[in-house]
This record gives sequence, structure tokens and C-alpha cells, in this order.
Amino acid sequence: MKKLALVLTGIAVAVSAACGPAVENLPNANHANHNATNSNINAAPGGPLNLTTVDTPQRIKDMMAARGEQDAAAPTLKIASPAEGSTVASSTVPVKLELSGDLKGYKPGQDPQTKMGNHIHVILDNQPYEAYYNIDGSAFELRNVADGEHTLRVFASRPWHESYKNDGSFQMVKFAVKNGNANTNQPATTNSGQQMSNSNSNAAPTPEGKAMQASTGGAVDAKKPLLTYSRPKGEYKEADADPIMIDFWLANGKLVGEGGEYRVRYSVNGGEPKFVEKWAPLWLQGWTAGKHTIKLELVGKDGNVVDNGGYNSTTRDITVVK
Repeated sequence: MKKLALVLTGIAVAVSAACGPAVENLPNANHANHNATNSNINAAPGGPLNLTTVDTPQRIKDMMAARGEQDAAAPTLKIASPAEGSTVASSTVPVKLELSGDLKGYKPGQDPQTKMGNHIHVILDNQPYEAYYNIDGSAFELRNVADGEHTLRVFASRPWHESYKNDGSFQMVKFAVKNGNANTNQPATTNSGQQMSNSNSNAAPTPEGKAMQASTGGAVDAKKPLLTYSRPKGEYKEADADPIMIDFWLANGKLVGEGGEYRVRYSVNGGEPKFVEKWAPLWLQGWTAGKHTIKLELVGKDGNVVDNGGYNSTTRDITVVK
């Protein structure tokens, strides 16, 4: 089985070429949140929405067709470090991932012309993911990680940020930082400067989609049903602003439409909640310009959120520019 070493010296594994301005051209994946301006952060609320479910956009179907067998691949990830249950005596945490499985040509990498490509979503605690593209690049670091328990979650993704949902694609480890001497008034970042957590300081505006609560990594049980929020994220504009995809990773449980007992409840701008009953990307049309708040929750038969360290109810802000 062919293996590709993904050496990241950071939990969030965001490649400088992957998460800087070059990524802003990705379909439905504008990552301008990494360098968000105050105007984006404080964008006016988008107002009432009449969202409808639509088919996968034709531009995505065209990309699927051009990719050959890749969308039928079954990428398998392994977190080689940090090890499960390990303690790191530094605020800089080295990370190494290994990719194997039935790849059918799947390989993370970013085309220099289109700024698109397969990648890995990497999540520190319950913060928004960062996208890792460059498997052949130099090592990366996550810097200024605060003392305490943390979680690292990874899964393989397509160029338009739709996750691969095969067994083995998603991996998670829990680790701790002790005596790392992090500056808790500053956020954790990658070595390329991408923000991966909140700081305790309100002196500077928080990048779009990054206004997250403090880590509760130690309270998460990797064996219990776990919902991992993936999309939407950041800023959407031009053709990518409508429709917008909702996507997530579900571990240790099945949705009711697939013989399970769980549903994913979502709401936009605090509106009427709706439900996802089959695990597949959901494309929603009808977005207005402005700031919107999306909430995803994993709920059981009783309609209550399934408790797992607070991770099964996640809220993100996005900005739509039209």
C-alpha cells in the first residue's frame, strides 16, 4: 500500500501556499478569513433568508468528471505524531501525518495556476479547519499552543472542500501541552502565521470564522458519536456565493436515513432548524449579501444535542459578498 508522508510541524498544518492569498480562488472556498478586514468581520447581517436545497453545481460536476477515479478513492490517514495521550513540553507541537489507502490518483497538492487541489482538513480543538495541500513541502509547526489538553482531527478533502467519508479518512488524537510557556494573550498559529485559535486578548479583531470558545479538548470522548463541522467557512463571493455547501464528518454513529438514530440539525441566522438525515454534502441556494451565522448540531432520538465535550454543537460565521 503506497504511503505518502505528510510532515507538518503543526497541529493545524496550514501550508503557506495553501492558506494565504493564493487559496482565495478556490471554488466555494474563499479563505480570505485568514486575512480578514474589519469590514468583513463586522459585515452587516444578511437579513432573512429563503434557502432551498439544490443539486450539486455544474462547475463542481465538471471538476468531478475531470478528476477520473479520484472521487471513488478511499484515502486513509494516520496521525504519526503527536501520539495519542502524549504530552508535549513545548508550545510548538510537531505533527506528522501518513496517507495511504486506495488512492486512485488522490494526492494533496495545489495547482500553481488554478490555486486548487486535493488537501487535508486539519482541526485544532473545535476551531475552524486549515487546509494542508503541500505534501512535498518543508516541515510545519503549530506555534504558541497553550498548556492543557487538546484534540487534533484530520480528514481528506476534495478541491471544493467536500470531505471523503470512507472509513479511515478521519483520524483524531488527544494530547497535552505542559510547561510550554505560550503567550496566552496571543492565538496559536502555524509557522506561516495562520491563526488556529482564539487568544485571551480582545485587543485585535478575530479573523472571520475564528471567534471560537476556549479549548475543551480533554472533555471529548473519541469513542462517542462526534460531529466535526467542516463547511461553510470564511468568505464567499462571485459565483461561489450561491449555492453554498454544508459538509461535516460524523464519527461513531449513523444518521436515520442510513439506518442509524441520529440527525444533524442546522439553522442559519437563528432561523427555523432543519435536518440532514443522510450523510452527504448539502447545497443551499438563496444567500443574501452580508454576514450569516450557521449552526450545526448532532441530535439523538429525543431531539437533544448528543453530549461530547461541547463539540457536537458548533456555530460559525461566514460573509457573503455580492
